[in-house]
Amino acid sequence: MPQQVRVGTRASALALTQTGHVADALAALGGLAVETVRVRTQGDRVRASLATIGGTGVFVTALRDALLDGRCDVAVHSLKDLPTVPADGLVIAAVPPRQDPRDALCARDGLTLATLPAGARVGTGSPRRAAQLRALRPDLDVVDIRGNVGTRLGRVRGLDPTTHATGAHIGAEAPHPGVATDAPRGDLDAVVLAAAGLARLGRLDAVSETLDPDVLAPAPGQGALAVEVRAADAGGDTALAAALRALDHTPTRRAVVAERAVLARLEAGCAAPIGAWGRLDETTGTLVLDAVVAAPDGSRVLRLAARGPADDDAAADALGRRLAEDLLDAGATDLAPLGPVR
Repeated sequence: MPQQVRVGTRASALALTQTGHVADALAALGGLAVETVRVRTQGDRVRASLATIGGTGVFVTALRDALLDGRCDVAVHSLKDLPTVPADGLVIAAVPPRQDPRDALCARDGLTLATLPAGARVGTGSPRRAAQLRALRPDLDVVDIRGNVGTRLGRVRGLDPTTHATGAHIGAEAPHPGVATDAPRGDLDAVVLAAAGLARLGRLDAVSETLDPDVLAPAPGQGALAVEVRAADAGGDTALAAALRALDHTPTRRAVVAERAVLARLEAGCAAPIGAWGRLDETTGTLVLDAVVAAPDGSRVLRLAARGPADDDAAADALGRRLAEDLLDAGATDLAPLGPVR
């Protein structure tokens, strides 16, 4: 008999899409009967800004609780939402191949970051994006927003919040109460979203410019997924353990381990104005890592880089921590509100 596996997910269209990809991959590897279980998180219930309610980790706690109390066997997270502190009894058993880690500008009339007029209103729920946007274009009005992808696109004048590529109506994804239903429409000139999420939803048509990491540094883990399970289920010779091992993509795992090590050493939450981008240099076999710490108002930006061996997770973690030490020595604590790891 196939091993029964319940995969936990948030109910938003993006979460369901991401979870569906993982569930399909697990099922295709054989020996598993996979079903999805929807779990509502605090981030889905509360309208306040992410910085106010504790960062993107609010999307994770309920899924982890569902794993620990046996309501699901696997949880799929956007890795950038996952706190750097591991949860007791749980492990990230697989990191599938990463999609595009970059941020994307979705602007009216095909405008780019350079051609947005002075005073243009640009929406984002990310302090990291907000700080870097203010540094790049201090003349913009950066607006804190919440809501699902359809809600955010609907706030840009002239952008259709629905998707034509997949036939799905993004605005129909489970809303943050009060956000998707009463958020303004057409009050912004642009929003900045993760390119990977737009790609997964078939909404790359809304992108007017993809922002390279050396322009706007992505969040640690952006574009990657984390497949989390109970520690006892990660090893052994079960069908689930074998499928998780097959799903794990070593170059992606090494890169995100290094990126998250920067956050962990800086004692910064996942909503801090910190960006990091790791990638494997295929020519030399080394891991290349860039990191940015920005003042929230964009008045100062500190950017450093490092490279090192990519032999294993420990080497990747050491590289990230070494780069974080360099950032601290260069004055990172004078720029960003760094504090205890969340």
